[in-house]
Amino acid sequence: MPPITADDLQSLTVQIWAMGFALSLATGVLIHRGHFCTMGAISDWVVMRNATRLRQWALALAVAILGFGAMAWVGWIEPANTIYASQRLSWLSGLLGGVLFGLGMVLASGCSSKSLVRLGAGNLKSLVVLMAMAVAALATLKGLTAVWRVNLMDPVGVNLPHGPFVGQWLSAITGLSLPDAWGLSAVLVAVLLLVWVMQERGFHTLFNWVTGAGLGVLVVAFWWLTGVFGFVPEHPLTLEPVFLTTHSGRMEALSFTAPVGYWLDALLYYSDGSKRLTLGMITVAGVLAGACISARLEGSFRWEGFAHREDLVLHLIGGSLMGVGGVLAMGCTFGQGPAWAVSCRSWVSFWEHLSHFSGKCASTHERGCPDA
Repeated sequence: MPPITADDLQSLTVQIWAMGFALSLATGVLIHRGHFCTMGAISDWVVMRNATRLRQWALALAVAILGFGAMAWVGWIEPANTIYASQRLSWLSGLLGGVLFGLGMVLASGCSSKSLVRLGAGNLKSLVVLMAMAVAALATLKGLTAVWRVNLMDPVGVNLPHGPFVGQWLSAITGLSLPDAWGLSAVLVAVLLLVWVMQERGFHTLFNWVTGAGLGVLVVAFWWLTGVFGFVPEHPLTLEPVFLTTHSGRMEALSFTAPVGYWLDALLYYSDGSKRLTLGMITVAGVLAGACISARLEGSFRWEGFAHREDLVLHLIGGSLMGVGGVLAMGCTFGQGPAWAVSCRSWVSFWEHLSHFSGKCASTHERGCPDA
């Protein structure tokens, strides 16, 4: 294979942007039409004992895990090339981030992905949430909150002797090769999720399966896009391997909290010449556009704003908490995706789904907590 040139690199970058936008358009449509929402799934279960949307979420996760594990097993991707590849588990950041994100998404009537979809359907409350989230996320990445995070929270953790991934531990304990351990750990977790999904007969409708499995496939497609298609073994200038268009310099999938902050950063400081368009930013725009198209075609698009000052205050607080929490927990619920199957850190941040949720949900029911 001939060496890649700078022109080839630019062409490949544009292709990744185009493919990423198309995938995120489909994601926005599917989330909007399927009413897919982490907070809504938990609230349905807590308030009404209806686990249908929680099973959609579990199905999406199972499909994403299987796809991610299969790519790791055949050697297409290496899980160590994700942001979760740290030998140290910063449990305080993960737990606190999960708690803050969980509280925030209840107060803001939805998580970051759902806020994008609601904004696409005309809900201006979500615009306020996303603006507050962007400021808080950027501060936690680069500002005053980042200093507190790095100095006070991230150092609190434990060392992981076999590495941060379940596959690494399985390999060390059983003697399996690492690729086999990646694949087996993914299958084990996915099967457990699928067994629970299959238990409810009423869940087995085309609508639920298309929503859950479809979103899982899209998550896998994003991992493939950044980890396989967008991977360049040798950059023509640095001669080092590079994952094109990702902000972290590693392979990434769907993520929303930090990329919303990057849009604000680019808007305010674009002229300094260091800003670049990343796949995460493309994803934010694509999901927003997809939800808008879906709402227009469905006839459900309508402008909606705040009726009471108290509602505005709660949404501002909620957006801010999600911005801080999403960064501390290294991703929102949807953005973590199949890394749950392999990353110990991601399992710690499961707190973001349940923290203080049952106590808050009933009091916020009128603000759309079930998000039907």
